[in-house]
Amino acid sequence: MEKSDDPTIPADNCEGPPSRRRMLALGAAGVSAALTIRPAFAQTAVSVMNCQIPVPGPTAAGQYIDAAGKLVPPGTKGAFPGAARPFTGEEVKRAFRGRTLPGTTYDQSQAYLQYIRRLQAGQSGFTCFASITTSR
Repeated sequence: MEKSDDPTIPADNCEGPPSRRRMLALGAAGVSAALTIRPAFAQTAVSVMNCQIPVPGPTAAGQYIDAAGKLVPPGTKGAFPGAARPFTGEEVKRAFRGRTLPGTTYDQSQAYLQYIRRLQAGQSGFTCFASITTSR
């Protein structure tokens, strides 16, 4: 087996450990990658806070939401009509921490949060909800 066939020895330097110059170059490349990735994380965080969750989604417009977060027919006792506007990721995140959703009573907010917790892939607002819960 030749030195160039050994995977533990770098192909460009078959004569021992990497030089100081090579190590500095590798370190610089690592710093560059970190500086490139960090703004992407910041941008992701901002978009998560501005994403929207409709309650209920457009396919269930006109339905009410009961205390368990399930869709029920309009006029069901103890259920709430859908929200007038979608909630932002930031509003939902704050509500998960104990505040009420804007423009809602405590009970209404809890029902809406239950609805949001029950969202599944493919439903409007699910991606936003998933982003909020993974960034906690």
